[in-house]
Amino acid sequence: MRNILNKKTFFLFLFFVVILLLFLKTFKDVTIHEQFLNGYKIITENDEIKNIEVVTTPQATRKQETTEPNEAPKLKYILQWTSAQGVPFAYMGKGQEGFIQRKCPHTNCFVTADRNLLGDYTKFDVIAFAGPDVVRMSEKTLPEKRSPHQKYAFATIESSDNYPVCSNRFDGYFNWTWTFRLDSEVRWGYFNVKDKNENVIGPNKIMHWMKIEDMEPVSEDFKIQLKSKSKAAAWFVSNCYTRSRREDFANELQVELKKYNLELDIYGRCGNLKCSRDTEEACDEMIREKYYFYLSFENSFGEDYVTEKLLHALEFDAVPVVYGGANYTRFMPEGIYLNARELGAAALAEKMAYLIKTPDRYIDMFKWKNHYTYFRKFRRVDTDEYCLFCTILNQEDKVKSISVYENFRKWWDPPNRC
Repeated sequence: MRNILNKKTFFLFLFFVVILLLFLKTFKDVTIHEQFLNGYKIITENDEIKNIEVVTTPQATRKQETTEPNEAPKLKYILQWTSAQGVPFAYMGKGQEGFIQRKCPHTNCFVTADRNLLGDYTKFDVIAFAGPDVVRMSEKTLPEKRSPHQKYAFATIESSDNYPVCSNRFDGYFNWTWTFRLDSEVRWGYFNVKDKNENVIGPNKIMHWMKIEDMEPVSEDFKIQLKSKSKAAAWFVSNCYTRSRREDFANELQVELKKYNLELDIYGRCGNLKCSRDTEEACDEMIREKYYFYLSFENSFGEDYVTEKLLHALEFDAVPVVYGGANYTRFMPEGIYLNARELGAAALAEKMAYLIKTPDRYIDMFKWKNHYTYFRKFRRVDTDEYCLFCTILNQEDKVKSISVYENFRKWWDPPNRC
């Protein structure tokens, strides 16, 4: 009888031990599962994103509708639908790194090309499309669905003349644009202009420039520098066949300048003069010291399409000779540049010769330097286009407003281009 009781006791004890072990195992599994969820952000995101200060689990973030006062702002997700190799996508970085490295006012924007990062691409705040890729896209390569909260952004630094969008499927398709156009939600540009009080004032569609006759005179030291110039004009160029046919205009200008015993010196692949990029500073100083004029000729025409070619002239004390499709009064005061397309080759050569022979009139074209300063956009976080893209995503009124480019092709394409 005692043996039977001992056996029963043993089996009861064994039963409770098994139950206890099962309980402990379940508890451990739950703990491990919670640790895995907490570590998911490290396993998946941290492998992809380097030097990220704020790392958040995508699924958890998308569920948060409000942010507590002491919490970091909710991440704004940007999906690069097209190739990330071209500009501007190439310099956005992965995750938040591009915004953090630039020390942007807002760094809570998260960039990825992974369409499955959030489980469903309709959960992204922005889906961005690179302009040159849009030109070649077929219907089947576009997103099949979109959410009302999403913004579709058209992004490019290329000219509309070189990359027109001819398909009507993109009318009423994009909510935002990120281009060189001054009326884009985010403007890509090579420079900004500020006044004497360090206020960024342009470029803009409407500018209130001082008249050149009201500007302060050039200093005596600067006059001496300008009077020491000895060569008419320089052009640095590597693309010899362009839609704007700037190369043809330059050839005409060379012929016209010779009538006044003046030369247009062409450096690079399209000319017979060389100035190595390895000695770029020396080339820049050569412009400053020797040349009266610098050709800022664009490779194509487009509204507001003005590149670093203009800034090069302004930075290195040569009068810019512009050739493009922009309204240049949005970028510079009248009287400080010559417009080649408006003048034509013959009148332009005559004007250049006159200014060289009339030093006082030439020197007056630099009076603007007493009142305005041109600088590259990335030099300041309040003008950097990448920072601005993240900033607009943090502006609730912009995000919630309903905006769409109903006739995108008319807005983007030059007349009769398609």
